[in-house]
Amino acid sequence: MSGRASTRVAVLLGGRSAEREVSLVSGAECAAALRTAGYSVIEIDAGPDLVQRLAEASPDVVFNALHGRWGEDGCVQGLLEWLGLPYTHSGVLASSVAMDKVKAKEVFAAAGLPVAEGRLVPRAEAATSHPLPLPYVLKPYNEGSSVGVYIVLEGANGPAQLAPDAPDLLLAETFVPGREMTVAVMGDRALAVTDIRAASGGWYDYAAKYSAGGSLHVIPAEIPEDVEAACRDIAVRAHQALGCRGLSRSDFRWDESRGLAGLILLEVNTQPGMTPTSLAPEQAAHAGVSFPDLCAWLVEDASCLR
Repeated sequence: MSGRASTRVAVLLGGRSAEREVSLVSGAECAAALRTAGYSVIEIDAGPDLVQRLAEASPDVVFNALHGRWGEDGCVQGLLEWLGLPYTHSGVLASSVAMDKVKAKEVFAAAGLPVAEGRLVPRAEAATSHPLPLPYVLKPYNEGSSVGVYIVLEGANGPAQLAPDAPDLLLAETFVPGREMTVAVMGDRALAVTDIRAASGGWYDYAAKYSAGGSLHVIPAEIPEDVEAACRDIAVRAHQALGCRGLSRSDFRWDESRGLAGLILLEVNTQPGMTPTSLAPEQAAHAGVSFPDLCAWLVEDASCLR
């Protein structure tokens, strides 16, 4: 503990992505946990003066609690490597590829992992015609936390009614029915499988993710042993295929009617949420790792040139 007291940790939070508010909560939780673990902590809202703030703080380690673009896509990771500052979670390449859902799917497919059929479509096409047979999903190819996701089901009268701020390019994917599940990977260890059930009975959208009581997390998931083993194995292989470091979280859909063939890897999150309702800390606790210990492990795992 005395060694930790001399380790100065800068927690990056906030930022300017669509997930700023979630990051503010994640960062505050991580900062509090690191103080509990005995570290000297400073919180930095990542804005245009980030380089100056980091120079003034002179941290030994940077704890990345940013979510979304700029914080999760390799940008801030490249800045930290340029400054020679050790940091947590994944490096430049893994972060950038994981954030680009199209590139990530290519990596997963090359590694023999199950993914949904899909393609990039211009916004104009998605707004005027069905880019895939019904049912399908439309989503930004470089955002997280279910931001800007549209589900177009059988019987839809027309294409998705896109919001005015929808991006110019969208990823269209075949809709996979069934259950939503997730697996956190810590180092090279799959922690658990969680079955996620939205309280509304609908899909696991932004509100279900981050609102208190918005979803029910069943951990461990009540699923067949072979499906649980496959989820764990695929999560670790996806983590390794991308070159992730530290903590990641893989999201799945499972169509029970098809058995193992109905298990599909959706994406890998290189900066999993660290809020009171987040899944990765919950899985760590289930595996016997407290939240302060999880944050401390991430600090001890930090390095430059990841």
